[in-house]
Amino acid sequence: MYLVDTSVWVDYINGSETATVEFLDNLLVTPMAVGITDQIYMEILQGARSETGFEKLQRYFSTQTFYRFKDSQLSHESAARMFFKCRRQGITVRSSNDCLIAQCALENELVLLHHDKDFVQLGKIAPQLQQKHFLD
Repeated sequence: MYLVDTSVWVDYINGSETATVEFLDNLLVTPMAVGITDQIYMEILQGARSETGFEKLQRYFSTQTFYRFKDSQLSHESAARMFFKCRRQGITVRSSNDCLIAQCALENELVLLHHDKDFVQLGKIAPQLQQKHFLD
């Protein structure tokens, strides 16, 4: 099972021809193989360029499988600790949302499909984070 990050969905929505999008296309043959989080959903909707676009994104992504935290408070604390550990080791993570997404993948034992170097950096702090990407 894959948790598909916003970075992949944006490329998918924009029709980019990348290895990551091709991999997602193959996964979508079995829709239950992919899911998103509330944070990913929010980020996707934030990218809408018009009301019509917002509604179209909302209709499609609201039907996806959503993975959520088992205990929201503890999960947010764990994500904050991940961010804290990165900062202490001189690793820059641009968005605390990425820590929440990584934490959700960890808790639900999902492979995080992404196209975002921040997750590669997070993997240094959380080596148990399973990732699939095509970054160099």
